[in-house]
Amino acid sequence: MNEALELTTGNKVLEVGAGSGYHAATVAEQIGPQGRVYTIELVPELIMVARSNLERAGYSDRVTLVQGDGSLGYPDRAPYDRILVTAAAPKVPQTLLAQLRLGGIMIIPVGGRLFPQELLRVRKDGKGRVERASLGGVAFVPLIGKEGFDS
Repeated sequence: MNEALELTTGNKVLEVGAGSGYHAATVAEQIGPQGRVYTIELVPELIMVARSNLERAGYSDRVTLVQGDGSLGYPDRAPYDRILVTAAAPKVPQTLLAQLRLGGIMIIPVGGRLFPQELLRVRKDGKGRVERASLGGVAFVPLIGKEGFDS
């Protein structure tokens, strides 16, 4: 997923679904200390786990954890160069698309609550036109929230 994001030094990245914090750490490593990762998580217990793991791994200085509905993104720090969604949505959330910078890339699994699901790379060109490409079949937990699935 990181490779498909085409991460570069200094990117500002939104991750939807912090989980254990592992993926945020891999992104933070790739974008370097000049970049910033904002990761939003619905489950309070996972925020605590991710915070502890990111502190121990030395990435808490460049990863901000936010508790909330990830299907709505984090508009306070938008726009983002890259958006990484780690839970499957029924469709690409328009709210997230609106938070993607012109020239940005979003990686998101889209499909059913269980199967089938497809990993999409969504590019927004310099004029705001959106191009979608399939990266293949995947299996993710469902994205819960206003622009995701019901809890």
